[in-house]
Amino acid sequence: MEKSYLNSNPNEKGYFGKFGGAFIPPPLEKPFAQINEAYDRLSKSYDFLEELRSIRKHYQGRPTPISYAKRLSDFVGGGRIYLKREDLNHTGAHKLNHCMAEALVAKYLGKKKIMAETGAGQHGVALATAAAYFGLECEIHMGEVDIIKEKPNVIRMKILGAKIVPVTFGLKTLKEAVDSCFQAYVAQADTSFYAIGSVVGPHPFPKMVRDFQRVVGLEAKEQFYEMTASLPDSVVACVGGGSNAMGLFSGFIDDPVKLYGVEPLGKSTRLGEHAASLTYGSEGIMHGFNSIMLKDEKGEPAPVYSVASGLDYPSVGPEQAHLKTIGRTIIATANDKESIDAFYKLSRLEGIIPALESSHAVSFAMKLAKENPKESILINLSGRGDKDIDFVTENYPIPDQ
Repeated sequence: MEKSYLNSNPNEKGYFGKFGGAFIPPPLEKPFAQINEAYDRLSKSYDFLEELRSIRKHYQGRPTPISYAKRLSDFVGGGRIYLKREDLNHTGAHKLNHCMAEALVAKYLGKKKIMAETGAGQHGVALATAAAYFGLECEIHMGEVDIIKEKPNVIRMKILGAKIVPVTFGLKTLKEAVDSCFQAYVAQADTSFYAIGSVVGPHPFPKMVRDFQRVVGLEAKEQFYEMTASLPDSVVACVGGGSNAMGLFSGFIDDPVKLYGVEPLGKSTRLGEHAASLTYGSEGIMHGFNSIMLKDEKGEPAPVYSVASGLDYPSVGPEQAHLKTIGRTIIATANDKESIDAFYKLSRLEGIIPALESSHAVSFAMKLAKENPKESILINLSGRGDKDIDFVTENYPIPDQ
């Protein structure tokens, strides 16, 4: 019997086709092997899975619902738009799905501390929440640019007890935060757990984070069928590293459903003014894994930009690269202007203020719905926009009524 896609990918060495793997310095080989062995064992453990199910139900508030965006659909004048409401997951984004699970793995491994990078701050807040829940120390590395831009989330992390490490080199955004956290982790790998914030990094993290986010797609598939007696024609999610997209895509990967990943086109197609890795990048190794990345003239990771801090990363998860390469996903883009417009449209028409990351998916879905008036479209509304309202209103005036 042929294995399903998810049971076949990645292979034992962590490769999705030619993408993935573990390109790490010798001091990290042992701790990453330990994490891989622990996850392989715990993912089959009744006690671990039962504790995780209990946390999701009684602490996170899962399952999150699907909402039919009737007024937005009517405004577009096209297809029917539905929202998988990860903004209603505790802490306001999908990130807690893997953070609680990674912290639980750390607990089973006897670690005293969890640490990670963050861009928009949603992963940092979720990890600080998990640390508080399990009684662990928490260290979050965050670029200085994002600390200023995402001040509400920085305050939340501090209230939750996390130590914030400002990253002051390079562009002072997400890539540099990852660099900083990796460097810090090397010296404390024996007592700490690096909870990587997306489906990126060395094996087993792309697989592990995908599996923990899979709950989004499994819920969505069942809920959508209950609502409509059918599957959606298309599912849409924004793609930076790609965790929220893989969460939703995982539920429909073996079904006749179109999968759209929406990348940030930023200010323009000029290198340094966007972060559309899959659209404009090429194969390359960064942060311990092989994928598709944006490169400068020297072949190094290029500077990137997006209005959404959680999307401004010069590479993408290896599974996202693989799915694009084999033609299973369709890659689209949304620029800053389009995403800000979608941010306000969803707020005004549905009473839902989305994260700027999610606004990229909303923007593209609006265009897709207009072009396909008979189709149904399911968006992963991966986060709420509380963290973004100060930045947005200071830089993009609230539209008139």
